[in-house]
Amino acid sequence: MIYLHHTIFLLIICAFSFGVEIEQLPSPRSLCGEGPHWDQATQSLYYIDIEGPEATILRYDYGENKTYGATVENVPLMTFVLPIENSIDEFLVGGQHTASVISWDGKSSKGEFVRNAFEVETDKYYDTNRFNDAKCDAAGRFYGGTQRKGSCGGPFTDVANASFYTFDHENGVKQLKQNVLISNGLTWVGDKFYYIDSCTHDIKEYDYNSVNGELSNERIIFTLRENGKVPEYIFDGMTSDVDGNLFIATYDDYKVMKINPKSGELLAEYKLPTGQVTSVAFGGPNLDILFVTTASRRTQQPEAGHLYKITGLETRGTSGVKVKL
Repeated sequence: MIYLHHTIFLLIICAFSFGVEIEQLPSPRSLCGEGPHWDQATQSLYYIDIEGPEATILRYDYGENKTYGATVENVPLMTFVLPIENSIDEFLVGGQHTASVISWDGKSSKGEFVRNAFEVETDKYYDTNRFNDAKCDAAGRFYGGTQRKGSCGGPFTDVANASFYTFDHENGVKQLKQNVLISNGLTWVGDKFYYIDSCTHDIKEYDYNSVNGELSNERIIFTLRENGKVPEYIFDGMTSDVDGNLFIATYDDYKVMKINPKSGELLAEYKLPTGQVTSVAFGGPNLDILFVTTASRRTQQPEAGHLYKITGLETRGTSGVKVKL
């Protein structure tokens, strides 16, 4: 599958920055595009369509300005994608409770299942939970969590039975956080780790130990709650730049937010032409392009579900880290 069309949106809608451009890239109209991961070696952005007719792994080729996609037999659900260290065509993808290794050449319409890598929550919460967002720290350790199936609000928020985990080949799976509703955005800034449980409507900061990967001293650094009330949108995926600022996708609110985690200040907002903004990742040859994934479920907007890029941000991020298995 190859996707070639594109549209340019010259949306200079950042209150404190000028020259910002938002462009729709040639990409499929995903039901739920998620999990963008920039691979510097191949100059490619990998991401997932979680909820299409078949789960699809996608690769936007920066040099060709094309997006390739593939389904994988016997892998009916993919929730994240992480390239595997010391491999050019193998990836770790999240399923319902299993993280699996698949192989894909990046262009063919079909990938292949290789093996299961590890599992979580295979008993008590098998029917209610699934994997969601995941990334690797600088050491190649896996960090990712699960979510309860459903949306924020109502009875759903009374049952926080999902969790957040880490995995490495020496120690296996370890639970880092429990009582989670939707484990979502995560990123590192120096010795700090930032994390989103979407239904709590806040961003939490932890002290991060790079030696053993442990997290400690949880505190809230930004919240969407005002006078005890929550908005109708939620935080989704998240990344950070080299200046230590956070960039957060807001699902159902048409924007990416830029926040200074030290001061808790909202620095800027970048408006997208569609409301279901799911995740963000820096990439490009100079790592100064912010790629944005979106979803198209529950909307007929033609702009929804496509991949976007934001340029002119006058900052840069870091490349995604491959997972060590």
